[in-house]
Amino acid sequence: MVSASATPDVVVLGEILVELSSTEPLDAGVALTLNFSGDALNAAAASAAAGAHTALLARVPDDELGDRLLERVVALGIDTSLVMRVKGQHGLYLQHADPSGAREFTYVRRGSAGSGLGPADVPLELVARAGAVLASGIACAISPSSAEAVQAAAAAARCFVYDPNWRPRLIDANGAAAHLRALAPSTRLVTPAWPREAQLVTTANPAGGPREGADEANVGVASRSGTQALGGGEASDRGGAPGIGEARGGGGAREHGGEGRAGATEHGGEEDGGGGAEEGWAGDPVAVCGALRALGVEAVALTRGVDGVLLDDGGEVVEVAAIAAPVVVDQTGAGDSFAGTVTARLALGDQLIDAVRLGVSAASLSVGGLGGTGRVATLEESQAHAARAVEVCG
Repeated sequence: MVSASATPDVVVLGEILVELSSTEPLDAGVALTLNFSGDALNAAAASAAAGAHTALLARVPDDELGDRLLERVVALGIDTSLVMRVKGQHGLYLQHADPSGAREFTYVRRGSAGSGLGPADVPLELVARAGAVLASGIACAISPSSAEAVQAAAAAARCFVYDPNWRPRLIDANGAAAHLRALAPSTRLVTPAWPREAQLVTTANPAGGPREGADEANVGVASRSGTQALGGGEASDRGGAPGIGEARGGGGAREHGGEGRAGATEHGGEEDGGGGAEEGWAGDPVAVCGALRALGVEAVALTRGVDGVLLDDGGEVVEVAAIAAPVVVDQTGAGDSFAGTVTARLALGDQLIDAVRLGVSAASLSVGGLGGTGRVATLEESQAHAARAVEVCG
């Protein structure tokens, strides 16, 4: 049982969604599996599994389905003391996913109770005491008040981790870049996906440019069109194992309906994340890391599909290798697993590179279950999986 009295190691802000999943294309008569997901819940579950006392700051409807939702949150080892029960409707999505990475999403989210999160909901003193705070660009995009809540938490946090998690049909590049730019000075670590979110960096920091003294051998690392995302994508060219980065919603994913604010819908037939990296310095992942740090971010973990993670904390830029997944069922939420695991280990005192390595391992295992929280690896499982990968490489 999670103690609600102690200060949490990690606080995760965002919206919890009802998830209805099928391994068949969505149509009348298709059997659906009920679960609960959303990037905040996925990340919080990973954080708790990685050993951190994790509290979820969210609004949940005060109804029977909300009761079941909270039962699931507690079962995942997450502290619900910061969850507010309110009147309103649930946000939900229906998804069809298969092991190849092909996915289809239908969202019913606009005007949900969860999107009503606001700055007054943030317990600033507790947030300031917590080891780390995690939020994503989705929490910033679902409503202006939710964006203000993220800003308030980031300003109060001693260690703030931000996952841009850009959804171009939920918010345009200018809006997403504005959130990134505003949060950067408060951010200990940002976890953008390459090449998709390079566009946000060029919009937030047009001057950009390679970081001074960058190793030319690392410049211009190419993305692979067949790689999978940490959180979605087409089949990998390395034995079907998911990589890290590139198209969180997945190559070939179709997402439509009801997602967003002020009438906006998320997706609608194209990949989550739009096109690839731009020409010039934005086509250089090392330079993108440098441009983010120039905005005030302390460290960058740029996720790059099967090319792994490029880690820039102001010293030597380090490449952290991807780890092959033993089983691939559904890639939903793997990017959230990465962010949640890394945040947990930072809060518990791990070095950044060790936290990132464990996050890569946890994300690799997370694709073995259906839905965002269908497979949440324990700390011991993630450690063992990472150790086996080192032995194989050695």
